[in-house]
Amino acid sequence: MKILEVVPFEQIKNRHPESPSTSARSHQRASRGEGPCVLIAKSKWPSTTILLAVLVVLTMASFSSAQKQSHADVIFIHGDIYTGMGPQKLPQPFLEPRGVNDQALALMALRPERVQAIAVSADKIVAIGSNEEIQKFKGPQTQVIDLGGHFVMPGFNDAHVHLGSGGFEKLNVNLVGSKSLDDMKQRIAARVKTAAPGEWIQGRGWDHTLWAEQKTPVRSDIDAVTGDHPAIFNRVDGHIAIANTAALKAAGITAQTPDPHGGKIDRDDKGEPTGILRETAMGAVFGKIPPPSAAQRRRAAELALEDAARWGITSAQDNSDWEDFLTYEQMEKEGKLTLRIAEWLPFDAPVEQLVKMRQHHSAKDAMLHTTMLKGFMDGSLGSRTAAMLAPYDDDPKNAGIPRYEQDKLNAAAAERATAGFQLGFHAIGDRGARMALDAFAYAEQKSNNKKLRFRIEHDQVIAPEDFKKYKDLGVIASVQPNHLLTDMNWAEAHIGPARAKHSYPWKEFENNGVPLAFGTDYPVEPITPFRGVYAAVTRKNEAGTKEYFPEQKLSIHEAIAAYTTGSAYAEFAEKQKGTLTPGMLADFVVLDHDLTKVPPPEILKTRVLRTVVGGKTVYEAK
Repeated sequence: MKILEVVPFEQIKNRHPESPSTSARSHQRASRGEGPCVLIAKSKWPSTTILLAVLVVLTMASFSSAQKQSHADVIFIHGDIYTGMGPQKLPQPFLEPRGVNDQALALMALRPERVQAIAVSADKIVAIGSNEEIQKFKGPQTQVIDLGGHFVMPGFNDAHVHLGSGGFEKLNVNLVGSKSLDDMKQRIAARVKTAAPGEWIQGRGWDHTLWAEQKTPVRSDIDAVTGDHPAIFNRVDGHIAIANTAALKAAGITAQTPDPHGGKIDRDDKGEPTGILRETAMGAVFGKIPPPSAAQRRRAAELALEDAARWGITSAQDNSDWEDFLTYEQMEKEGKLTLRIAEWLPFDAPVEQLVKMRQHHSAKDAMLHTTMLKGFMDGSLGSRTAAMLAPYDDDPKNAGIPRYEQDKLNAAAAERATAGFQLGFHAIGDRGARMALDAFAYAEQKSNNKKLRFRIEHDQVIAPEDFKKYKDLGVIASVQPNHLLTDMNWAEAHIGPARAKHSYPWKEFENNGVPLAFGTDYPVEPITPFRGVYAAVTRKNEAGTKEYFPEQKLSIHEAIAAYTTGSAYAEFAEKQKGTLTPGMLADFVVLDHDLTKVPPPEILKTRVLRTVVGGKTVYEAK
């Protein structure tokens, strides 16, 4: 097997395209920082040399003082390493929004798919190859880690998480998996016993569609176990919540309170609030809750990062509070940030504020920085608040709740795109997706910028004619396949068979040349990536007893690409991560199963043995 190598740029002009290179000499020159280097490989196309400058331009500045030698800081040997690059179908992230990147296409065909070992200096991969080849990078101070023949792949990049909520879920009442209303009430009652007088009781995770009666709770149910404590509990999707009487009183919500724009207050036959608050209506209550302390935020962040590392997540694209971002920033300063975080900013914030937030932290920091602006077009299917072009089949007077008026959305999108911000819109219903696409088209026209890589988050129900709009605008479909594992129990009943055929349409996106990025929506779903991979390749529930439009399933290679290179592309990081090749960040995960070879049900049982971020082990199974 030929080792991939770093070669001084000035040699390229004098080297014949067919000539072999000398890896040791090339590496030593790059390690000494003697000028720019590129990775080269001999092409299968006649008289063509592929210059991997698009992925790796290694200059003196890109090497730390520890790298000014021919030895690696650490080498990982005896692995079954899936590099993420190979002769299989080109992953979507290497498709430019307006066409195929020819250099990347050529490179994909040339790259070996499997290697045995990796050499790392500082936080980057300097070489991949056989055990024998990589042993040459071992020096007196080089750490050697034996991977035991296990399957290794690029670290998972979760393209959609809420780390702050995930951490606080562990500190508040965890209602995930509640089997009934009584189960939910018992969990709340247990927390109330330890609460200080007048303390707010919070939690999330209940899902009435899993209960036998499938009815949403009402405030009297919660009053029975919360007493004088004001309390509010989000449904699992975060788009509706149940508040008790004390919480409604604190927020001033009465029978006379009008529904806010983009939200709804559920009412009983007498017009009194039931306690169910939908979408923006929740804000009146949450606005009355005292903010968490710095210590609470720190603990929540630590718990969320531990969760991510345990499941092989090396990068996450996060939608949390600004105060959470500042917490991550402090952890980075202390050397305790174990996850690469790309933080989203609120679309609705004034542009001047957004610019200041963007300038607060260097965009070149590979561990932590801000990225896109997150806006909400609609709600969720489970709550029937997702905006639909036609009413729900099982709720014919309801077509969901759009969160914006189109003209105002278009103007805001254009203003922010002109300021150079990537836009990412939550859209679950087909009307929500249409609203986002129309806003993107307007923003692109007004900003004259076709390189912003607009994103739609969730993309659960798409009108067939809109796939072309995705493609034409270069919109990334940022999806969470794990949602289907539970949603398939009721999705078709909500939207009917015609719309269901184009729901959770991952293969249709692939077939239409739309880039895919995978995530979990943690903590709406567990942060484990294996449920999502399983759902993507099977379209079945976890028991394997129910299947949902199997023509939309993906191959295992497509699923892995969406979770690695696809997610990297979605955050403009495809030149830094997503593959295990020289010049890329040394982010990878060691698993007890080869995901590409085990039967799909075994994917769900996969254990993470080691998680590596920047060459450093941040989790190791005991």
